[in-house]
Amino acid sequence: MWPFNQSGRRVRWGLNWSVLFAIALSFALLFQACGSGGDAYNSSPSGQNTDQSAETSAESAKDNPDGLNALDKEHSGDTPTPTPAAMVEPAVPVIEQAVTYATVNGQTVTGYLAQPKTPASENLPAIIAIHEWRGLNDNIKAMTRRLAGEGYTALAVDLYGGKVATTPEQAKDLMRSVMDTPGSAQDNLTQATQFLKGEHNAPKLGVIGWCFGGGWSLRSGLLLPNLSAIAIYYGELILQPEALDGLRAPIIGFFGEDDSSIPVQDVENFKSALKGLGKPADINLYPGVGHAFANPSGKNYNAAAAEDAWKKTTAFFAAQLKGS
Repeated sequence: MWPFNQSGRRVRWGLNWSVLFAIALSFALLFQACGSGGDAYNSSPSGQNTDQSAETSAESAKDNPDGLNALDKEHSGDTPTPTPAAMVEPAVPVIEQAVTYATVNGQTVTGYLAQPKTPASENLPAIIAIHEWRGLNDNIKAMTRRLAGEGYTALAVDLYGGKVATTPEQAKDLMRSVMDTPGSAQDNLTQATQFLKGEHNAPKLGVIGWCFGGGWSLRSGLLLPNLSAIAIYYGELILQPEALDGLRAPIIGFFGEDDSSIPVQDVENFKSALKGLGKPADINLYPGVGHAFANPSGKNYNAAAAEDAWKKTTAFFAAQLKGS
């Protein structure tokens, strides 16, 4: 039983046109899960105007099951049950609570908020955490507490409307619901930044996501102009330079060479595209590890890669969100 503080919270110890074009194109390409999805997602037919290309790509993403199948294969045999490795205590004691941070399509949205019990200042920088394909489960909450323990207001958003998958079939259905109506997720994330800025006076904002959330983390960089840092863990990539040109925040990314849902060539092309555009990025590709290597409850968990990625992530956020 965890102790409670006096407020009842549990205490855990331990645009310009180019930007508009980029947003429209990248969100139209959207989600085929964490995989690259083939040519329909990496190029647009020449001669089409922006609206036509976006509509064609969106329909392709909606109808093409390849990415979901690849993700299903990568997670085959996984369970969402937290392991001891998943429940690592935060660096300092934190407080946690459920919070209503948005109203989407007339429905309130509840997220999971964690902060240091003894904050270094009244106005902490904030990080939005975006869940993987199963939803806002205990694993994601544990990671949110760890982020808070590094000195941030950390908000785990919920893009699934309170639903959490316990089977791959449920996870695919929930992901597809976001694929079919991406505007709701965009609204959700926009209101999350407003909540952190308005309710918690966050001077700077970062975003991190895993798998499904990693793809949304990248797209948040195009959607949300007030981000200062973007962390992507094996999320679906955008490869079109014209779409990536709208990025303004520095990026750090983590991928596995054995991830069948995100080919190594896609990671290299993504890295090259960012370099060609002059976008600050640190893209890490780990040999011998697969998709979801940082998920301690999954069969692909690799402690060495996960620990290295975490150290780089915390150093990245510290530099981008706490530096002057």
